[in-house]
Amino acid sequence: MSEIDLTSFASQNVIVTGAASGIGKAAAELIAARGAQVICLDLNLAGAQATVKAITSAGGRAIAKGLDISNQDAVNACVAEILNEFGQVHALANSAGIAGPTSTNTEDINWEDFAKTLQINLFGSIWITQALLPSMRQNKYGRIVHLASIAGKEGNPGMSPYNTSKSGLIGYVKGVAKEVATQGITINAVAPAVIRTPINETVTPEIQKYMVSRIPIGRLGEPSEVAEIIAFAASKACSFTTGFTFDVSGGRATY
Repeated sequence: MSEIDLTSFASQNVIVTGAASGIGKAAAELIAARGAQVICLDLNLAGAQATVKAITSAGGRAIAKGLDISNQDAVNACVAEILNEFGQVHALANSAGIAGPTSTNTEDINWEDFAKTLQINLFGSIWITQALLPSMRQNKYGRIVHLASIAGKEGNPGMSPYNTSKSGLIGYVKGVAKEVATQGITINAVAPAVIRTPINETVTPEIQKYMVSRIPIGRLGEPSEVAEIIAFAASKACSFTTGFTFDVSGGRATY
């Protein structure tokens, strides 16, 4: 008798946010390749639709929906629509996010820009978790994976809004994971170092050089490398790890 493949997403519905590009796109494509029906969410609906086209062209199943994750009402309405359409969401891979101001001393950042970074990276992550958890509790199963950052552990100079948002997200994951630990639900974070994605087009060369210099492997990470960790943490195989932050940092973090 063959063993059950716990990394398979067959018969599962998985939400991937930030699915239009970068890590979110790579995660959506990989999870779809492993059998999931993937709901690709992104503010950039055309980009999410392009990801869906790539998935379906490869024989996978996916749909796209537009979502502004910085709007709590929009998050609640989108999750309700998905649950009504699919009945159950087995996993969330949340990678929506922005870099915010870079190469800027904290006292020189206007509050509007600081708050926008928190609204998208932290508050949006909280809202989509709150929207999904009641259904996951009812089904006694769920996997939630939030994309944090090594910046949330170590901090990058000139990026205080981003550092704050990702550090807050790591703390949120640690606590909420304990709330649902006995209910078949795991909640984890993934903390990449600098990855070759469109988000880094907004990061100055000076900051990129600093970040790469901190990586012992000595190069940028690839979206596919992060997607592998996300896919594991979103799968049935991730059954005894919760409240944890997986480093994908080329050796930068070893704790």
